Amino acid sequence: MLRIIAHAAPLAAALALGACGVADSRAPVPEFMRMKEAEQPPPEAPPDVKRLVREQIDVVFLTTSYPREVHVAPPHREVRGPGWTACVRAQLTSATGSPLGAQTYIVTIKGGKVVDRRRAEADDICGTEAYEPI
Repeated sequence: MLRIIAHAAPLAAALALGACGVADSRAPVPEFMRMKEAEQPPPEAPPDVKRLVREQIDVVFLTTSYPREVHVAPPHREVRGPGWTACVRAQLTSATGSPLGAQTYIVTIKGGKVVDRRRAEADDICGTEAYEPI
């Protein structure tokens, strides 16, 4: 029995001391023993949505839809991530050549590029936005 205790004591001490090395930034230990906070990258500046949509119109709309009367809304910070979102509205034509009318999309902008787009839905804010022509 004494032999088991003799082996267990150093193991317990090693575990207790090892746990000090991984103390997070909010742990009640001295500052030098705490892990450093991960630095967050600075937030991106608001993008120039007019210029981006004008330069990347083929990313936002299919070229066969012949987008015209393109209007953009001011950008908003993306809810889930470091990027920006903006509403884009244009008159489009279907693949058969019939007019689709005004269609609204939400574009996601990261690092100065349009990285995603999706059709705006009724619960999106695009219906209340103020649009400007590009």
